[in-house]
Amino acid sequence: MFAILLSDKMDPFYQNIASFPTLFFTLLLALTTLYWLSAVLGVVDLDILDMDIPEGDLEINGDLTNDTGTGANAVAGLLLKLGLNGVPLTVSLSFLSLFGWLICYFAVHFIFPFIPNEIIEYIVGLPILLGSLAISILMTAQVIKPLKPFFANMYKNSIKNVLGQTAIVRSLRLDASFGEVLLADGGAGLIFKARTHGDETFKKGDRVVLLEYLKDQHAYRVISETDFLN
Repeated sequence: MFAILLSDKMDPFYQNIASFPTLFFTLLLALTTLYWLSAVLGVVDLDILDMDIPEGDLEINGDLTNDTGTGANAVAGLLLKLGLNGVPLTVSLSFLSLFGWLICYFAVHFIFPFIPNEIIEYIVGLPILLGSLAISILMTAQVIKPLKPFFANMYKNSIKNVLGQTAIVRSLRLDASFGEVLLADGGAGLIFKARTHGDETFKKGDRVVLLEYLKDQHAYRVISETDFLN
């Protein structure tokens, strides 16, 4: 297998994924892959990029950022308008980068051999990039539609059912600004963002109790199991 990857026949493949415009999606796909690997290892939160995006229709206008003084609402509104809301942002970005990479790669693979020089390749590459991005957004919006009810029910039903239960810290650390816990549910387990109070910290494997749901952070306030029982 590695011999095939390193053979001369793979040179066009490497050239395509490392050159404009495919390089844009190659880097985005590499970042999302690195993110998921880090999330599995507990280095970063699973929903580190999440933001509040309301369901329903939203009018996007020039006043969207004026009320808050930041661009967060503008980004949330844009995602809603594109149909990328309702699932963690990292899930949407992962699908978008994968679809964009595939579309862009095959477009370059079949079109660029007929282009005579690099200057024209860059000129043609820009509409390929924009077209791949537009199509990947449409594809991602359709793919995540069936996932939206699952995530909505997961967040809605889990809050009242897990308070007071004991969970295990799954991230490398758990403090007031970072951390995740794993709650046994008889299956694969439920993963939640968790936060401590003040300067209290926990390490991976510690047992904690979920005390309070922090709506603004989509996380649970926790204390040690020992303190809870005393």
